[in-house]
Amino acid sequence: MKAQALADHLAENPVDEEYEPLKTYFPDEEVMHINELEQAKEPGWKLFFDRAANIKGVGKGAVLISKIGHHYPVTAQLRFYYTNNMAECEACILGLRLAADMGVQEVLVLGDSDLLVHQIQGEWEIRDLKLIPYRQYLHDLCQWFRSVEFRHIPRIHNEVADALATLASMLHHPDKAYVDPLHIQVRNQHTYYNVVKK
Repeated sequence: MKAQALADHLAENPVDEEYEPLKTYFPDEEVMHINELEQAKEPGWKLFFDRAANIKGVGKGAVLISKIGHHYPVTAQLRFYYTNNMAECEACILGLRLAADMGVQEVLVLGDSDLLVHQIQGEWEIRDLKLIPYRQYLHDLCQWFRSVEFRHIPRIHNEVADALATLASMLHHPDKAYVDPLHIQVRNQHTYYNVVKK
């Protein structure tokens, strides 16, 4: 609203002597902020998944995060015909199988594919016939858990799974190659800072 329009409105509608301001009561008006994530009871384990495609190939990645914050990454390269949605399903299955193999009972599954999340939950219809077997397999896989919840998240909050999928899509390695899990160190000082001079 433009300031001049507000000024014109107030000038045309002056307040008379009988005017009384509204006296409203807002329950919990002393509460300044509510954090929805803290209020909602969430499973301790979280699973992020994503797929990546580029000129070198297609990869899928997932990272399972424990209650105490340990990260368990898993990646794979796809070497068969796929669509983007099929690759997303493949990434979700990769992460859920890791969680099932580790004996996780309750997991919150987070992905940036709005379509996949809504189709798994049965909220949206599956029109692509190639996705029907994936939905059935995901449904069967979810029976292994006591509790599975799917949520859509923005792409910016799915960086680790996206990076794993991108890494898998770009690396050319022989079949059945094993690369040790990445250990990422945090450096707060320059490398040369702690060099001991002899």
